[in-house]
Amino acid sequence: EARAALRRPATGARLCRACFARAFEDEVHATIVRDGLFAPGQRVAIGASGGKDSTVLAKVMAVLNERHGYGLDLFLLSVDEGIAGYRDDSLETVKSNERTYGIPLTIVSYKELYGWSMDEIVSAVGAKSNCTFCGVLRRQALERGARHVGADVIATGHNADDVAETVLLNLLRGDAPRLRRCTAGITGGEGGGKEGVAAVPRVKPLRLAYEKEIVMYAYFEKLEYFSTECIYSPNAYRGWTRDLIKQLEAARPRAILDVVRSGELMRFPAEEAGRGKATMSQSLGACERCGFMSSQRLCKACILLEGLNRGTPKLALGRHAKSLTNDAMAGVASGSRAGNDGAPAKPRRRLTE
Repeated sequence: EARAALRRPATGARLCRACFARAFEDEVHATIVRDGLFAPGQRVAIGASGGKDSTVLAKVMAVLNERHGYGLDLFLLSVDEGIAGYRDDSLETVKSNERTYGIPLTIVSYKELYGWSMDEIVSAVGAKSNCTFCGVLRRQALERGARHVGADVIATGHNADDVAETVLLNLLRGDAPRLRRCTAGITGGEGGGKEGVAAVPRVKPLRLAYEKEIVMYAYFEKLEYFSTECIYSPNAYRGWTRDLIKQLEAARPRAILDVVRSGELMRFPAEEAGRGKATMSQSLGACERCGFMSSQRLCKACILLEGLNRGTPKLALGRHAKSLTNDAMAGVASGSRAGNDGAPAKPRRRLTE
């Protein structure tokens, strides 16, 4: 009979702190079970940025792993993009979480993997397209780090707000293949590396959790997290869809999950789309330069790095990207390799064993 401490944004239920925390954890557990995210004995890399989502994910995964006997081997995996005054500070929070939860931490960096820090990339390309470079390189950096530590699964902290934003973003862009994938609880596992190794699957245990409730859980559980926004993110196109989602939520709190559910319903088979033409599926294989998953001869990371290394980064973003790819492939054929050379996914800096 404890006094109610909050009214849940998602359901309107009035709960005390303890009951809210348990309800939140139980709902994440239900998502894990329903989506079949894990199997006993798996090594799970928790993508850790130090922000609220990944911090709550690490805490909840540790709790549920013990409470329900998942039998998972958990560890934290962080990416140092090389953003002075931002990522270096957030990594200190991740290190603190490592000590708090006793979960081992591995850090990989752009500079050591690609030869470029994010600050250097922004200096080369300007503020307009920096999020494109960062998103592509970050995704592959997580893949490299996960392979190095032998992860079976990468767990990310994407929440319901993030998923709803992505649904709208892909609708606005007309990106049907990504629209089909963005609401799935499990993605990846397709394609093949140099020896036919599939991409490490990615799961989203928090994909139905409201951002507001994640913040409240972190507050009530007294979790330490880094809350400063990336200094380059105000220029991101995603910001417009984020604002729209917040306006929809203000008018109708259930709107976030409604958008997510709508996105799930749009995951129709490719053969039923495009007036009967199978135009939506992408054939995934291995990048001919680095060996990581790609739908083209060269993955997007290699194309972007080729542009950076040639001093023409903007060509990698526009209609000239195809000719840049052809030139790069000619270099591969002649034995010249630059940038993302497909070396084993070995972080140069291990903070813990």
